[in-house]
Amino acid sequence: MNSRYKGIFFITLSALSFAFMNAFVRLSGDLPSVQKSFFRNLVAFFIALIMIIRSKDGFKIEKGNLKYMILRATFGTVGILCNFYAVDHLVLSDASMLNKMSPFFVIIFSFLLLKEKMSPAQALAVAGVGISNGETLSTVCRYSSGAIIGSLFVIKPTFTNMALVPSLIGLCGGICAGIAYAMVRILGQRGQKGSSVVIFFSGFSCVVTLPYLLLDFHPMSGLQILTLLGAGLAAAGGQFGITAAYYHAPAKEISIYDYSQIIFSTILGFFLFGQVPDRYSVLGYVIICAMALWMFVYNKNRE
Repeated sequence: MNSRYKGIFFITLSALSFAFMNAFVRLSGDLPSVQKSFFRNLVAFFIALIMIIRSKDGFKIEKGNLKYMILRATFGTVGILCNFYAVDHLVLSDASMLNKMSPFFVIIFSFLLLKEKMSPAQALAVAGVGISNGETLSTVCRYSSGAIIGSLFVIKPTFTNMALVPSLIGLCGGICAGIAYAMVRILGQRGQKGSSVVIFFSGFSCVVTLPYLLLDFHPMSGLQILTLLGAGLAAAGGQFGITAAYYHAPAKEISIYDYSQIIFSTILGFFLFGQVPDRYSVLGYVIICAMALWMFVYNKNRE
């Protein structure tokens, strides 16, 4: 397979893995998000360690990459904490959709940091406002309801909406994930091994959350331990998948396939928790996915 098809395969595998991760996190019950994050990353750390030992590559940070590793780990950790909080307080598919705003922010930060070209149409799809060079008024009218506008249907920003704060936290998680994955793209271009990126991120997250865990540890049942173990295994699969995906292809070519997680999450949420998203959330899903699909088709036509 060429690099693009490899990227598509890995990002779809990652989406399935992260959907199961969110389901396991929800199944683990009433535990602090920080505690869930710690055990999720602890499992991923040991899986990455085993893979490094088996591959005999060793752990090495290439020259000049440390700052990008720290940025990836920092924003990745904040993104996980926000996502886990949203998963515990929202419909599973809503939390997943807000986290899946990250591909739009990957494109933004890849443009800012990597100078990967972002066309006026892509900018329009992300922001949902404005007229750019080469865009007609009719095009603006057709596509002005962009990704951010779509997210508002999921967030439903009214003072009477009790889920407003979790929704905004979930959106913040998507932004942080977008920055983190842009760092992954940079590290891939700078020759950093994917296994080293994963183990550094997982270890960093464990160290950061350990003090809170020691000060406010909540006892867990055997079932909760098993579900968090499942979340860690699924997260490791998702982490390796997303890292491999952005190593093989630019965000603008493969990010559309990351939205398959919404399908997986909706199915899991319905069968495991009896959750059915409301009509406004579904409308938001359609708008956001339509913008992602439009960007993908637009890029293909330009090529």
